[in-house]
Amino acid sequence: MSIELCVLAPHVPSIIYEEETPDYQKDMVQAMKNVGEEIERMNPDGIVIVSCHWQTTFFHYVNCTPVHKGNLSAHEIPHMIRAVPYHFPGDSELGGKLVEEGEKAGIDVIAIEDSDFVWDYGTLVPLRYLAPSAKIPVVNMPVVLTASLEETYKWGKAIKKVLKESDKRYVFIASGALSHSLVRGRHHMPTTSEHALDKEFVKLVLKRDYESCYKMLPEYGPWAKVESGGRHLAMLLAMIDDDAVPSYLGDGQSSGSWNAVITFADKDYSHLKTTINIDL
Repeated sequence: MSIELCVLAPHVPSIIYEEETPDYQKDMVQAMKNVGEEIERMNPDGIVIVSCHWQTTFFHYVNCTPVHKGNLSAHEIPHMIRAVPYHFPGDSELGGKLVEEGEKAGIDVIAIEDSDFVWDYGTLVPLRYLAPSAKIPVVNMPVVLTASLEETYKWGKAIKKVLKESDKRYVFIASGALSHSLVRGRHHMPTTSEHALDKEFVKLVLKRDYESCYKMLPEYGPWAKVESGGRHLAMLLAMIDDDAVPSYLGDGQSSGSWNAVITFADKDYSHLKTTINIDL
């Protein structure tokens, strides 16, 4: 039936608990909470999420596990994300259809169904805000380090085809940052040059020039050290219709990275409007 909403969402670990979020990241949290309220109101049939912190080497995996349940202690930051519980329904049927379509498109895609598989924090952090009831079925997937931007975009198009041809309603989430040149100190901004490229990318997004956004990725990715080389952005851009309305809802730095909350929708959602001043 439709892809109701596409979302670029941050997953910075310091926002795992809202009450512990630094002041300079609270804007991101409030923006995601607003989006989450809208998602809960629209009550979609499922969420498909790609995370930059589930990185695989060769294969595109689709998590077809019927129930996602566990406790996450993040290897990177075990003092901050420690034994965080999660429990979401999965969607094995949708996952199977995604794998089938990927195979038809010539993508190296494999289904996994493993109750012992533990989510990464790039999946869990945004879903704590974007799907707070934990009742919407989730299918999660990784970025593939040996996959080119072109292959990743093609995989996104295959996913879009399945979601669009379904009689159900879905939300797609790309979990990751823009520039991502990490340094010690969560308060640090990206460099001036890296952030200038972020701004150019956002400018194209807000102009709805999604084709130019995609064409920018091969140079934007390495020059600004975009997270996962921009693969999550390639998948996101593959999902978006040409006339989708973007809304820039929040942003903030984290250890030299730049993180934005941006939604794309074909419908007018009253709570999803660009309301902040963007320095372009």
